[in-house]
Amino acid sequence: MILEGTILRGRAFEPIEGRVVVEDGDIAAIEEDSVDSDAIVCPAFVNAHTHIGDSIAKEAGEGLSLEELVAPPDGLKHRLLRQADRSELVEGMVRSLSYMYRSGTGAFVEFREGGVEGVRAIRAALADSPLRSVVLGRETVEAMEMADGFGASGANDAEFGRERRATREAGKLFGIHAGEVDSSDINPALDLDPDFLVHMVHAKRLHLERVADSEIPVAVCPRSNLVTGVGKPPVEELAERTTVALGTDNVFLNSPSMFREMEFTAKLYDVSARDVLRMATVNGAELAGLDCGLVEEGRPASLLVLDGDSDNLAGAQNPIRAVVRRAETADVEQVVVPEA
Repeated sequence: MILEGTILRGRAFEPIEGRVVVEDGDIAAIEEDSVDSDAIVCPAFVNAHTHIGDSIAKEAGEGLSLEELVAPPDGLKHRLLRQADRSELVEGMVRSLSYMYRSGTGAFVEFREGGVEGVRAIRAALADSPLRSVVLGRETVEAMEMADGFGASGANDAEFGRERRATREAGKLFGIHAGEVDSSDINPALDLDPDFLVHMVHAKRLHLERVADSEIPVAVCPRSNLVTGVGKPPVEELAERTTVALGTDNVFLNSPSMFREMEFTAKLYDVSARDVLRMATVNGAELAGLDCGLVEEGRPASLLVLDGDSDNLAGAQNPIRAVVRRAETADVEQVVVPEA
């Protein structure tokens, strides 16, 4: 496979004209050359935090607080998930996975409700999907053992010591929500020495310094935090101290579009388009332990090709800003994801 156009190469996303040569699922070569193509070739996105089981209830719960929406065990989403027919649940996830792929996502990190059965359901939904997934089971150690790790709710909901020990012993990923509603659960979450944190909306200086000292990455979800009214994560301050990745959070609150998440983040915060693109690609890959997120020789070919001559992108003077602040699903020409 040969992809031609403007290539956003390496961690700096250096725009070069040329071609990407893909062999056996890997990037075999990046060749600088004059080519007859307006395409933009960049890494496929890594969505660092999703709850796609919520696909059965998009735009449900208007006017409810965050606790009423998602708090376990009786928040709206948990009640809806318990009531849903398994085939309905799987079909909803299949459709969200299809949308994610068509909108440029190559990999994602899922916090999967429902214990063992929840993990089985998303595995069924992923059966025919090209997406790479990191599925974190919730609620039980058994779900973690079936999945790629454990995804904990806030440390005020439970202590999670047993789950953390079991996940560490299994050599799997442990992520935990922290600082979404207030700051009270951040120190207990950090005490668990997680592999990554999610949200950190209410992080104070002490928490930021602890994150910096421990080098724990953070997945932020600015659109979700806006919708639920909990505030803005301190993206600039977090980015000065650790690796920050972008996630879209609950599907019933927001579409799982990394284009929308990037644009919102780029326009809400004083961060460069280049930094936002890192948050949407290589930072999420590193948070999840995946070898993707960059266009570099020797990397797996997880790539996104955009039509730089679309009515939306034609005339763009800066391809990085165009990808982050302007591009949308309609501009996607091709998504390349290596076979697992």
